[in-house]
Amino acid sequence: MPVESVYDRLEPLLSRVSKPVQYIGGELNSTVKDWDEATVRWCLMYPDAYEVGLPNQGVMILYEILNEQPGVLAERTYSVWPDLEELMREHGVPQFTVDAHRPVGAFDVLGVSFATELGYTNLLTALDLAGIPLHARDRTEQHPIVLAGGHAAFNPEPVADFVDAVVLGDGEQAVLEITELVRAFKEEGTPGGRAELLSRLAASGVYVPGFYDVHYDEAGHIAEVVPNRSGVPHRVFKRTTTDLDEWPYPKQPLVPTAESVHERMSVEIFRGCTRGCRFCQAGMITRPVRERSNRGINDMVQRGLEATGFEEVGLLSLSSADHSEIGEITKGLADRYEGTNTGLSLPSTRVDAFNVDLANELSRSGRRSGLTFAPEGGSERIRRVINKMVSEQDLIRTVSTAFSSGWRQVKLYFMCGLPTETDEDVLQIASMAKEVIREGRRVSGRNDIRCTVSIGGFVPKPHTPFQWAAQADPGTVDERMRKLRKAINSDRRLGRNIAVRYHDGKPSLIEGLLSRGDRRVGRVVEQVWRSGGRFDGWNEHFSYDRWVTAAAEALHPLGVDLDWFTTRERSEGEILPWEHLDSGLDKEWLWTDWQDALDAREQDDCRWTPCFDCGVCPTMGTDIEVGPSDRPLLPITPVSSGTPVNNAAFDSAGGHA
Repeated sequence: MPVESVYDRLEPLLSRVSKPVQYIGGELNSTVKDWDEATVRWCLMYPDAYEVGLPNQGVMILYEILNEQPGVLAERTYSVWPDLEELMREHGVPQFTVDAHRPVGAFDVLGVSFATELGYTNLLTALDLAGIPLHARDRTEQHPIVLAGGHAAFNPEPVADFVDAVVLGDGEQAVLEITELVRAFKEEGTPGGRAELLSRLAASGVYVPGFYDVHYDEAGHIAEVVPNRSGVPHRVFKRTTTDLDEWPYPKQPLVPTAESVHERMSVEIFRGCTRGCRFCQAGMITRPVRERSNRGINDMVQRGLEATGFEEVGLLSLSSADHSEIGEITKGLADRYEGTNTGLSLPSTRVDAFNVDLANELSRSGRRSGLTFAPEGGSERIRRVINKMVSEQDLIRTVSTAFSSGWRQVKLYFMCGLPTETDEDVLQIASMAKEVIREGRRVSGRNDIRCTVSIGGFVPKPHTPFQWAAQADPGTVDERMRKLRKAINSDRRLGRNIAVRYHDGKPSLIEGLLSRGDRRVGRVVEQVWRSGGRFDGWNEHFSYDRWVTAAAEALHPLGVDLDWFTTRERSEGEILPWEHLDSGLDKEWLWTDWQDALDAREQDDCRWTPCFDCGVCPTMGTDIEVGPSDRPLLPITPVSSGTPVNNAAFDSAGGHA
C-alpha cells in the first residue's frame, strides 16, 4: 500500500517557524519515486539542520547510487529545529523526508551518517518523532533498521543502545550489498523476523552492537568484548571503495532550496591521506590514498556544472593540493572554464603543497575564494609532536605567494590542548600571525592585509596515535586562549589586522566524552536528550552544565565519571571500546607512533617513501593509488620487514583502495 505524504499536516505549521523553506524539498536533481514500485526503501539522514546536511557529499552520493537501482527508493531527512519539533509534537506530525514528506518510520532502513559525535542527541529526536523506539532492543518488525555510518561510527559504542547496525568505512558498495540482502529477505517472507535480518547483516560484515556483550573489571575498565551468539565475527572490518573513477558520484548534485553552508559544486578528487598527522582521525581511518584520475575529475566537473548551474567548483579531499596531478588538474580546469566566471577552490590546502603556479590557476577567473592553511601547532616542537611537518619558513613562503598573487586575506587553523603542549607553544601562534601580516604588507605593498586565526580545542580520537592521550581540561585551554589574545593585541599596528576566532573549551570536552566513550556513555546521551539537549554542535543550543549534570548522575553509579573518559591518559594494555572494530591500523604501530609523538619524532608520508607498516594495506587487501593517471600504482615495500614488493599494485591501472 502507498504511504501517504504528511505535507498536508506539515504545511500549516511552516508559517510559524524560522526558515520554513528548508522543509519543503523540491531541490533541483532530487528524486521522488513511486512507493509501491520499490521493494527496498531507504531513508538517509544527516543528523543536523538542512543547511549543514544537504551539502554533505556522503549522503548525496548514497542517495544517488540507491535511486539509480531498479526497485529501490531513497529519500532524505534532516534534523528539525526545536521550533518545528514542538509544533510537530503538538499536532502529531512525524519525522518526515524532504523529498516526498513520507513518514520516516515507514521505511525499511534509516541510514544515519555521523560526521561528528555532537549529533547523537539529534538522532534520538528523529527516532522519537518517527515513532521508532529509542532502544534497539525494543523495536519490532514494523520498525526500520537503524543503520549508522560516517567517521564517528568508527566508535559507535556511545550510541550502541540506539542503533541496530553500523557500517565501518566507505558506503558505496556497502549500501548496495545491504539493499540486496534486505530485498532477498523480504522476498523470502521475512523468515525469523528482525533478529534473522540482523544476523544476515552481521554475517555480511556489518557490525550489530546487540550481538556483542561488554564486560568490565572492578576498576571500570573493559575486560572483554565478546559475541553473544554463534556466527558473529569477533572483529568487524572497515570497507574500502576501490577505483574512485568507477564511482563518479554525485553525477547530479543537489541544489539547495534554502541557504546552505556550501554553495558550490564539489568533486572528491581523492580519498584517504598518509601524511600521518597524529591528531587526524579522518586521515588514519581512510587510508590508503586513492586518487581519482584527471580525466575522471574533468568529466565530473563538466557534468556537475551542467546539472547545477553553480559557479564555483570545490576540489575536495583531506588535503587537495596533495593530489599527484593537482597542477595538471587545476590548469586544465582553468583553461577549460576561462571566461565563464567559474571559480576553482581547494577547501583543504597544506602549507607545503601550495605554490605560485597553483595560486595563479586558482585565481585566473578573477574570483578568489578564501585560502585556509592549517599549521595546527604554533611552535616547531609541537608540530613535530603532532607530525605536522611544516616550518614557519614554509608558512611565510606560502602566504607570500598568496599575497603576491592577489589575495588579501588568509585563514590559519590551529589547535589548542595538544599532548605535551605548553603556554609557549600556543603563544608562538601570535608571533606567526604577526609575521604573516608583515610579509603580506611587504610583498603586496598594501596595509589591508588580513589574517584570521581560527583555533579549535583538541579532541583525542579513536584509531589515532593520540587515542591514549589525556585531553586538556577546558580551564587550561581557555586560559591559554586569554594569553594568546593578549599577545596578539600587544602590538596594535599588527594585531588590528589579526582576527582570532575561538570558542571555549567546554564543547570539546563533551565531544571527547562521546568520541572515546563506551556503552555506558549512552546513558548520558539519553539523559541529556530527555532534559532538552538538541543541536549540541551549535553554540546557541549547547549546554555544558546539562552534559556535566547528566554525566555525574548517569556515570557515578557505575564507578566512572566525565574525567575518567576525557582527561585520563590510557595505558598500553587497556582494552579500548573500539578494539573489536578494525580500521586496518595495527595497535602496536599506533602505540609506537604515540611514543614517537611524546619524543617529538616525525614520521614521513608513506606515499613517497617505503612503507612504515601501519597495517592497513595488508590487512585490508589494498594499495596506495596515485597517478599519473592510467599508469601502474605505487608498490608497497614495508620498511621494517624486508618483504618482497607487493606486485598487486601493477595488476590494474585502477588499483585497490
